[in-house]
Amino acid sequence: MRMILLGPPGAGKGTQAARLVARYNIPQLSTGDMLRAAMAAGTPVGLAAKELVESGKLVPDDVVVGIIRDRIEEKDAENGFILDGFPRTIAQADALGEMLAEKGVALDAVIELRVDQSKLVDRIMKRAEEAKAAGQPVRKDDDPEVFKDRLDAFNRDTAIVVPYYEKAGLLKVIDGMQSIDAVTQAIELELSALDE
Repeated sequence: MRMILLGPPGAGKGTQAARLVARYNIPQLSTGDMLRAAMAAGTPVGLAAKELVESGKLVPDDVVVGIIRDRIEEKDAENGFILDGFPRTIAQADALGEMLAEKGVALDAVIELRVDQSKLVDRIMKRAEEAKAAGQPVRKDDDPEVFKDRLDAFNRDTAIVVPYYEKAGLLKVIDGMQSIDAVTQAIELELSALDE
């Protein structure tokens, strides 16, 4: 099973990815995690990325694509993977398609967790307030202003890949405002229909 999870920050992609990893015994490939690992390992791609990140710049498509290309070659990704945080642009989506075609494989599905973004902001603000009230530190990405910036970046940059995959006939839209278990069941239903 080769799939992409799409949706804005806070939509529940991480939670659902963990369940899919357990269900299909395939790795979740988060570009953020892979970039951090490559930077920590001091790989050539990681060093290039580190320099950009530390100067506040975005990591260019060719570097991100290189990291993905290396990662899907690893043994644990032989039977599939879940991409989270990639592709973020049409150029990355094209590069992914070419990369998979070279390997003689294709994506099985693109799952979009569609959510009411105004309620997402409220959810994150509530979580931040609860952390403060409990005397706990607020996660940096739970800061309402940081979260709004991340949401704006998603809407500006990443949301454009949704119509790309819809046109390709791969997009499955799931109501991400349901309970966690209901979202899992809806995803399972969509994925089991692929086998029929």
